[in-house]
Amino acid sequence: MSHFIQIHTLTSYPGTLLNRDDAGFAKRLPFGGASRTRVSSQCLKRHWRTFGGQHSLGELDQGKSLRSRHTFELRIARPLREEYPAMWVNLVVNQLMELVLSGKFKKSLSEDLKTGQITVLGEPEVDFLKSNAATVLEAIKAAHPTLFEVDEAFEELPKKAKKGEEGVVLQGDVAAAVNDTLATTFDKDARKNLRGLGLAMGLEAALFGRMSTSDLLARGDAAIHVAHALTVHAEESESDYFSAIDDLLGELSGADGDEVRGSGHINSTELTSGLYYGYVVVDVPLLVSNLEGVSQDAWKTADLTLTKAVIERLVHLVATVSPGAKLGSTAPHSRASCVLVEAGGAQPRTLANAFMKPVSTAPDVLANSYDAMTSYLSEYKEMYGASEGAAIAAMGDTDALTQVLEVQKTSVASVAEWAAQTLDAE
Repeated sequence: MSHFIQIHTLTSYPGTLLNRDDAGFAKRLPFGGASRTRVSSQCLKRHWRTFGGQHSLGELDQGKSLRSRHTFELRIARPLREEYPAMWVNLVVNQLMELVLSGKFKKSLSEDLKTGQITVLGEPEVDFLKSNAATVLEAIKAAHPTLFEVDEAFEELPKKAKKGEEGVVLQGDVAAAVNDTLATTFDKDARKNLRGLGLAMGLEAALFGRMSTSDLLARGDAAIHVAHALTVHAEESESDYFSAIDDLLGELSGADGDEVRGSGHINSTELTSGLYYGYVVVDVPLLVSNLEGVSQDAWKTADLTLTKAVIERLVHLVATVSPGAKLGSTAPHSRASCVLVEAGGAQPRTLANAFMKPVSTAPDVLANSYDAMTSYLSEYKEMYGASEGAAIAAMGDTDALTQVLEVQKTSVASVAEWAAQTLDAE
């Protein structure tokens, strides 16, 4: 049986520029015949993933996901170069990188450690790869102590010895030492294990997924689905004219001896305000599968401790962590005025359609939004039946809304705990 957790939020931001397009303006989306200000799901997810404060995912100590084309260079090869010659480190790590990403060692050696696309590996997997690389380097050092002292660029080593030359280190000598040691160190099963690291994700990728264009098996489906947040009303924005004062400009004199006046910089930027509707869905069976390595069908019999902790923290993150654009000039820190969480096995559905007709911002945009949600949920209830389960934390008068939902208003902490505990009810 499927189990979904839906998180709905209403969050107000005054005088901000939360998410910009390529021209520097606020991102927008036409909806219900009116242009709305929006915040992209990518922007929201990144701030939830990287937040380091209370209720952060990092506090779970499950290993961060590293998303980069430079992971093998910066997290594996660089620290190893402090103990071993650079050329040997580069060649060994490159071969391990190829095995992880493609499933086989390359015939020709290379020192290139940048992947063709962003890869996602968890910190535990990175540490494991670094340990395996060190094992191979130690084996080469023990078997070829004199050869191991060579620390030049591999491409600069000669391919053949000149007539009469003896004791010259050739590319073939180095390649044989690396490949023979790799073949001896890693049998067929060990190579499969290393290849399996390419499918490992780390906590964040287990939640929000990852995509690999070159390998279908290396893709990870997102267990948490995040919609673009959008204002419940038509966009509200204005151009903010500003100048940067040059503190020393007044000490200069013009051609006529008068004091030079003016500004060091003049420009304008867009500022927006609005009440945003946010929507997040957690596919619980897939989340358990990603976190625990079980099939989705077996999620109920798996250890749900980590999954519960993730869900509880996620509710807090969605309610309290804001996009961080233009921090210094707008202080865009806000928390949700309403957090509604639903849980059950029915197909999820957004409540954005409650705001298809733009809500009036006067006299109270939050109260008007509650009215829109109440009306929509009432009609939805008549058409599809009552929600399987819900919990709500909200500011303001929500009597009509809670009556439709058949729940009592409570705190965000209680809502988060309730969401996690719904897994036990299954």
